[in-house]
Amino acid sequence: MTAESVLEIAASQIGYTESPANSNMTKYGAAYGWNGVPWCVIFIWWCFNTAGASQLFYGGGKTASCRQLRAYAVEHDLWVTSGYRQGDIVLYDFSGTEATPNHAGIVESVSGDIITAIEGNTAPSNSGSQYNGGCVARKRRDTSKVKVVGAYRPKYEEEAMTGKEIYDALNEYLAGLPVPEWAVKELRDAKEAGITDGSDPMGLALRYQAAIMAKRAMDGSNGN
Repeated sequence: MTAESVLEIAASQIGYTESPANSNMTKYGAAYGWNGVPWCVIFIWWCFNTAGASQLFYGGGKTASCRQLRAYAVEHDLWVTSGYRQGDIVLYDFSGTEATPNHAGIVESVSGDIITAIEGNTAPSNSGSQYNGGCVARKRRDTSKVKVVGAYRPKYEEEAMTGKEIYDALNEYLAGLPVPEWAVKELRDAKEAGITDGSDPMGLALRYQAAIMAKRAMDGSNGN
């Protein structure tokens, strides 16, 4: 199960509101078996269950508590406090008194200090209660202004890398390695002979590149 699968379910709920207003009564609470209570975490539970990913949330169990969710993440080495990314369950503190989480959402994207998340039981705008606002909304939170306590990072399935991603990752890894000592002189001689320009000495060489360098070497040995 990927983060995108859970976020697709979450995004489909944007605009949903509790009914009646200010009651905390929702279809998510009804499905959970505990209604009429703050439901930001219950909404996340519902999204994971609906996506068929119940085991990724609280080990397949139930919790409606931000604090319990954080405790579980810490205990199971799923807790992060930086480098937030898509699919993280981000926990905020809107109390302004201590770093105790009282609201949660599912991270959709991160750009600099801005976390965009889909959240249940929040306000549709910046006015009103951000942690008991009664609707599902996509929220852009400036982390320089809003206290992010941390995030629970579920163990999603890793998506297969594309060929280009593998090529780029390998090139990046090789670029950080030094040229072997024994090859330094040969590389310098090859550069002087015009076989290679000497740039990116640890980069991968494709067959056509190797063939061209071999031809240049042969031309040089023939005096051409």
